[in-house]
Amino acid sequence: MSVIAEESSFIQAELYETSKRLIKRQTGILYYDCTNYFFETEHQEGLKQYGPSKEHRPNPIVEMGLFMDYSGIPLAFCIHPGNTNEQTTLIPLEEQIMKDFSLARFIVCTDAGLSSETNRKFNNFGGRCFITTQSIKKLKKAEREWCLAPTGWHLKDTTDVYDIRKLEDTEENRKKIFYKQLFVEGNDGKREIDFDQTLIVTYSLKYRDYQRDIRNQQVQRALKTVEKDPKKTEKHNQNDFRRFIKKTAVTADGECAEKKIYSIDQDMILNESQYDGFYAVYTNLDDDPADIAQINRGRWEIGESFRIMKTEFEARPVYLKRDDRIKAHFTTCFIALLIYRILEKKLDNDFTCDDIIATLRNMRVTKIGKEGYVPSYTRTELTDALHDYAGFRTDYELMTQRTMKGICRRSKE
Repeated sequence: MSVIAEESSFIQAELYETSKRLIKRQTGILYYDCTNYFFETEHQEGLKQYGPSKEHRPNPIVEMGLFMDYSGIPLAFCIHPGNTNEQTTLIPLEEQIMKDFSLARFIVCTDAGLSSETNRKFNNFGGRCFITTQSIKKLKKAEREWCLAPTGWHLKDTTDVYDIRKLEDTEENRKKIFYKQLFVEGNDGKREIDFDQTLIVTYSLKYRDYQRDIRNQQVQRALKTVEKDPKKTEKHNQNDFRRFIKKTAVTADGECAEKKIYSIDQDMILNESQYDGFYAVYTNLDDDPADIAQINRGRWEIGESFRIMKTEFEARPVYLKRDDRIKAHFTTCFIALLIYRILEKKLDNDFTCDDIIATLRNMRVTKIGKEGYVPSYTRTELTDALHDYAGFRTDYELMTQRTMKGICRRSKE
């Protein structure tokens, strides 16, 4: 494991070169995101540090940054202490990719958590570009009001201008994504070059209803909490349902109340509802806004990759202590994820991750004395697809020992 940890960068570069012989790599667009993994310990040292856990666990964590190409295939990863600011992890891994992978010109797509000005300026030269999510709530007042204004909206392949207040809630309109864009001039004083960006905001009736549904569910949870256990309202983060609960320590006459009164914060609900359906990104590209929005929507696959590692591959909790062992652990997880994603593409994305992993784990054979092997699993459409891709079969009524040796030999090749 020490060797794997020490050679992790070399392994990633070789995997990339080898994978190009198996599947087309679309490295013109790269997605980057971070997550963390917790340890079954309360002692922090080395990479294991207390930090903001994605799962809100009171355990030391380690942080992983992951690059993925446009087709959803992992490209490279990095490991940092759990208390590292994730915004500082992007540039070092990019530099490693440019050096070890011989990649120079690409578009980096990130979420709002990695949308620092430093990261955007780094990808504003050398043939690199960026698309990064921008929180409308955090924009300056003038830009925020422009984003939420109901007029001036466009659709791809048409010159018509729309007022979103007048949109009928039809199935046809629910499929449409309206947009508008605002050019923002700037300058990168460090490199003495222009730092011009375009703020693109989109609006969708379908996304509006999705956000409303999520918020309504959270409000219902808040109501149950107020009614059954008000003491659980004290702590919450910006996305927690408890943000909709307010406590009042005074009466309507302004006198001190004997006890705190908990209720639903209607002002908070009203304030959040004005952002329903809106989504904004910053970019230095001159492409069609609809195409940029389409690229940005591909970020969901990197989140799914993290889920696969955490659940299907059981990458956490981590039980290792030494830093080199921890790096080796996540290197093997990265290799497994890369192999899985390639297999998923080879199967034409016809099967779910859960089905593929479960089927592979259950495809066992049983040895029958010296006669050979018999399958101990049920033949399905997925097992047929796996056999077709592999070029051999293990679901015959009986496989001789000679046949099995041939399969093992071919798999090693």
